[in-house]
Formats: sequence, C-alpha cells, structure tokens
Amino acid sequence: MEDRAFEQGPIRPPSEAGSLLLRFTRNCPWNNCTFCPVYKQATFSRRSLEEIKRDIDSVAAMAEDVRAFSEKRGHGGRVTREVMGALFADPRIGNYCRHIAVWLYSGRGSVFIQDANSLILPSGLLSEAIGYLRQKIPGVRRVTSYARSSTLARKDLSELTRIRLAGLDRIHIGMESGSDRVLEFVNKGVTAQEHIEAGRKVIDAGIELSEYFMPGLGGEAFSREHALESARVLSEIDPHFIRLRSLRIPRAVPLFEDKQSGRFTSISDDDTVREIKLFIESLSGIRSRLESDHAMNLLEEIAGKLPEDKEAMLGLIDRYLGLPPEERLMYRLGRRGGALRSVDELNDPSIRQRLRAALNEIASGGDPEELIKELGDQYI
Repeated sequence: MEDRAFEQGPIRPPSEAGSLLLRFTRNCPWNNCTFCPVYKQATFSRRSLEEIKRDIDSVAAMAEDVRAFSEKRGHGGRVTREVMGALFADPRIGNYCRHIAVWLYSGRGSVFIQDANSLILPSGLLSEAIGYLRQKIPGVRRVTSYARSSTLARKDLSELTRIRLAGLDRIHIGMESGSDRVLEFVNKGVTAQEHIEAGRKVIDAGIELSEYFMPGLGGEAFSREHALESARVLSEIDPHFIRLRSLRIPRAVPLFEDKQSGRFTSISDDDTVREIKLFIESLSGIRSRLESDHAMNLLEEIAGKLPEDKEAMLGLIDRYLGLPPEERLMYRLGRRGGALRSVDELNDPSIRQRLRAALNEIASGGDPEELIKELGDQYI
C-alpha cells in the first residue's frame, strides 16, 4: 500500500504526470479533432521505459500490500468483500491502493492503457513495457489500448504483430466517421482509406479491434453521407466490435463555435436514430458485434452480432420510430433523465404516468426540448 502495509515507510505511487505511457501538457498535435474535449490544448511527451517500469513496480508493490493486508486478517491473500470493507474503512489506506484493491476484487484482469494514442510510442519500447506489465502484475488477462488510425497506418504489420505477442490484446479506434468530408470538417487528421488500412492491419496482426462510430457527427449537411460512408469503411474493415457513441457538443470544443455560428447544424434525436438505422442497414458482409453501450445513446439496447441480429436491431429502431410523437418525447425524457433503459420499459403504467405528469409540468413552464438537451449533456 502507499505506506507498505504501514511498517516499511512510503513507496512511490504511480506517476501523476500523465498516464502510463505519455505525459500531457497542451496543444496536442495528434488528437486535435474538432469535437474532442479530452486532449484539447494538450501536448504530450513520451515517457521513458525506465519511468514506465518504475510505475509498474509501484503498482506491483501495492498489490502485494493488499494481499498482505488480506493475509493478516485470515483471508489467505484473497481480496474478499470483508477485506474490501476493512481496507476502505482504514484511514491509512490511500486511493491508489484502493483502486488496485478494487481491480483485484473484480477478478477480471483487464488493463486499459489510458492514453489516446499509445501506439505512437516506438514499437520496441511499447512491447517491452507491455511484457513487463504482464510479468510483474499477476492476474492480467487482457491488455487494451486506444490508438489512432493515422498512427497505425504508418506501422508495419510486423511491428503490430510484435506488440500483440508482447501481450496487447485489443485496440480501440475512434473512427467517428468514414466520410472524408466529415473527417476533414472536424479536423480528424485521417482519411477514410487510412481508417481501412489501419483497421485491417490490426486484425491481420491478430489483435482484437473495436471501432467507434459517432451518429450525428455529419450534422444536417452530411447525415446521409456520414451513415453510408461509415458503413462502407467498417464493412471493409470487419472489426470485432462496432460501438456507437452519439454526438454531444460541450462548450469546450470548436464544434460548439461552429454550431453557434451556423457552420454546423445538429440533427434531432429522432433523426440521429434514423441515421443509425441507415448505418446498420448499410453494413454488409461482416461478422462484427455492434454495441450501443453508452448513456449518451438514446437506444442503448441496440446490440447484436452481424449479420444474424441485424433485423432484430432494425426492428427495435422501428418500434421506437413508430411510437406516437408524445410517447417518443416521453421516452426521451425518461431516457435522458435516467428513468428508462429500454423502449419496452415505457409500457409500464406507473412509469408512463410519472413521465406524462413530468412532461405536462415541464411544458406548462418551459420547453421540454431544452430540458431534454440539458439532461443529455450531463453524460458528456
């Protein structure tokens, strides 16, 4: 733990200068797209292998202290519910150790490298760091990283294969759009063809691939092109996972200024659902699993394996679009307010009654659409 089981003095916690592999300051040159607030005005520097290893050593030492804490309480080093309760109740235990204890308690063994583009590091350094992580931290079953298509497209297949053999299991790519016009407008720094080259290279290297599509990013001007071209690109890649992340526009990003000035016009929730329908209809010849696993998505329950579940997913969308306008408004209010997770839940008489009453009350003193937008923005 941060005080080495309270007896051996403090140990160095993991670096607070950034994430495991990179540091961030400002003016990020490689993740500067118009709609992304996370690394806006942030530069980065590569961390040395020695520094990365020191952080991994610190995590390993704290994991050992958590197990020692368990041993002293007669649980044989296992992180049980009782151990977690005692650990969180002890004021001497710091947050780093609590995070590690939660990881051990979950037993899933998943490690996510929390950098937006870890693959920008030299392949040899990254491979050695991942190998060291797996060597020093028992119980790691899967290592995942974000990466950018522009970076992956520049790497040789042999480099990605080496990184996979070192222990990288999955890569997440924020494709966002397959339309070159949309990609250029949001300053994504990549082309549709680079998305295809990068995605295919990841798969050929034997690494699981998760690609993200952002419904709504084309706005009114390019909604149809955004859906069709994104489906085309993903059909050529055939990633293991396709994940939907519907567009929300916080004030901190340049796209908000584009919206304010009229250079970008957002589409409505219902039109976003129609865009998703066109996108799913247009996916062809692939075996990807599609997920809508985020609170920002209006229809979180859209999920399935292609092609066998395509009709069921489209049927769910049609059920929503087939609702009378007032019921779609009620559903949107309930979904954005956290009261609903599926269209079927709207059939519950008590939920319907509460939502209708809330909608009537809101309409009597204001604009329901404004409130629904505010509720949706809370998930950014």
